[in-house]
Amino acid sequence: MPMKLYLGDIVQTRKPHPCGSDRWEVIRTGMDIRIRCLGCGHIVLLPRRRFERAVKRLLHRAIEEPPPAGSAGG
Repeated sequence: MPMKLYLGDIVQTRKPHPCGSDRWEVIRTGMDIRIRCLGCGHIVLLPRRRFERAVKRLLHRAIEEPPPAGSAGG
């Protein structure tokens, strides 16, 4: 199942960018993912599969995800 991504999400990659930063902002989603390095501003377009393998963890979610359908709303 593909990783849920939203515009503005901040992710950490397994390998750092040559500028030394390993933090990236998601600026386009779909079959390809466009990300911007938060260290130097370089923009990279990656196929989703390659992007998902490169991501170590999600650091900041840009929007709050709604609760899953069917959960008790209390």
